[in-house]
Amino acid sequence: MYDGRRFQIRDFDKELTDMRIRLVSSLLLAPALLLSITQPAAAQRRQPRVTVPKSSLAQPGDVGHRLHTNILIAGEGPIGAAGQAVPQAGGPPFSGYFYETPASLACLYNLVYSGGSTSGCNPNVVDTNPNGGSRAIAIVDAYDDPNAVSDLNNFIAQFALAPARFEVVYAAGTNPGLDPTGGWELEESLDIEYAHAMAPHARLFLVEAASNNTGDLLTAETVAAQLVGRAGGGEVSNSWGGEEFTTETAYDSTFVQRGVVFFASAGDGPGTIWPSTSPNVVAAGGTSTNRDPNLGNFLYEGAWDDGGGGPSEVEPRPAYQNGIAAIAGAARVVPDISSDANPNTGVWVLDTNLYEGEAGGWFIVGGTSVSSPTLAGIVNAAGTFHKSSAEELSVIYSLGFVVGYNDVQANNCGPYGGYLATRGYDFCAGVGSPHGYFSK
Repeated sequence: MYDGRRFQIRDFDKELTDMRIRLVSSLLLAPALLLSITQPAAAQRRQPRVTVPKSSLAQPGDVGHRLHTNILIAGEGPIGAAGQAVPQAGGPPFSGYFYETPASLACLYNLVYSGGSTSGCNPNVVDTNPNGGSRAIAIVDAYDDPNAVSDLNNFIAQFALAPARFEVVYAAGTNPGLDPTGGWELEESLDIEYAHAMAPHARLFLVEAASNNTGDLLTAETVAAQLVGRAGGGEVSNSWGGEEFTTETAYDSTFVQRGVVFFASAGDGPGTIWPSTSPNVVAAGGTSTNRDPNLGNFLYEGAWDDGGGGPSEVEPRPAYQNGIAAIAGAARVVPDISSDANPNTGVWVLDTNLYEGEAGGWFIVGGTSVSSPTLAGIVNAAGTFHKSSAEELSVIYSLGFVVGYNDVQANNCGPYGGYLATRGYDFCAGVGSPHGYFSK
């Protein structure tokens, strides 16, 4: 029965079409809306692509003759270059950027108490720096870094580190001049800044080789070892290397000096490089310090997929690796120990020299060039001062699996990603990353 109220004849076909349009539009927009609701601004900021400076590129004919840096840059250059926005005025750490600082590394590796369980070792929260170190650390690099002193002092001021006792030494007796290709100045800034950051009370030498020729760098190595030896002992850090060559064993004796422990970067790609494969150096591998992209809190440390490692093609297994013979076989295997090296979880470095013809500034840097000076500084601050690299490595391989190192057991590395970070020794992180000052 009609009750007298007016009614509409509805066009159901048109309504169904409109409904479908609204539904498809909602589905298309939903991911973007969800991201904007659930992710803060920091998580929306894409990380810059990684670039390789010319100093890290090997050329035909270099094998056995010229050696190269192991630095990688997150971005086209310093923050603010190539269209990158400068996050805030002043220096790092910058809000919303979660790259490592001296204090955050010290927190991650239990070198200081920074409330790691509550702070997440967040670079924008923690500010307690290492305060150890004694005797000496020498850095060996090629060419001159004319701004080494001023950059180191400004880096110290930025992160409130202890002042440095720092000296630049020309290995050949005269200023070697600037790197003609570009990149070694950034390497030198990185090396002195993070060796000092981890052991601020050690005397620090930057020994500049005349060039990146193997002979020139080994001459500088000898000068560096003598300087450290005369200072009562300590460490020499080498963030450079090159493809292995058949006669490399003839040069391994360069890395023997009483009271000196030598470090060398294990490389930024699958496989091995020399001199990290020398049995007379501590091979410094690379890890990733993975963080919550929204908050910046530390999640876990895993292998870095581009970290160098594996069995040497030339060097035989040294006695201190007999305990891992089942893994090593007859070869010297690397790395020995590791620390943060992934440029996507990299460190802040100040280098005001020209880079690619443009003004320098604050860089985000990775590569195992970070690992070598960082680990050399940590071992120095431990204060044990072993008589040689072999003695240092004997302690690492006898006690490091029990105490003093984090056993990195996540991610993978190596050729075709075929090396797995697993319990105990592996080709990605070696024995592991530092955990306090034990077994150093």
